[in-house]
Amino acid sequence: MSELLKFEGDVDSFFYWMDIVHYEFVPPGETVNKEFYLNILKRLREAVRKKRPEAWTNNTWLLRHDNAPVHASLLICEFLTKHETTVVSQPLYSPDLAPADFFLFPKLKFSLKGRRFQMVEEIEENLIQDLCAIPQNMFQDTFQKWKKCWERCIKSGGEYFEGDKFD
Repeated sequence: MSELLKFEGDVDSFFYWMDIVHYEFVPPGETVNKEFYLNILKRLREAVRKKRPEAWTNNTWLLRHDNAPVHASLLICEFLTKHETTVVSQPLYSPDLAPADFFLFPKLKFSLKGRRFQMVEEIEENLIQDLCAIPQNMFQDTFQKWKKCWERCIKSGGEYFEGDKFD
């Protein structure tokens, strides 16, 4: 089954078990509210339709959401329901179950660490290059680690594993 994951920050990025499907930067000073996020989801759906036609046609893609109020808003829930989007929820405060926290954020932070940029556009360009350069096997490994995290969480009755390694 196809899977799609998401993270929040200055860039919204959606990735698949093979690669990045969609990303966009939140403009400086912009607030990610339910209307803003709804527009991102509309563009995401179009990206999935174009880049992953098999997942689109079979409706086998999943959206992993955290517990942000924007994600739980009635507007967003109605949109996802209307479009039959399967959402993988995350238990309250469970960054140990968020692939962006144990994979994507550290990877992007490491690649930018120690570098100086004159303009925001330079940072965005570098992030895009870094996102697109992530090899397919790293995405696949991340999904395997995510699966292990879920298994550990279920086995432990929902305990939180801060700092634990998943290998």
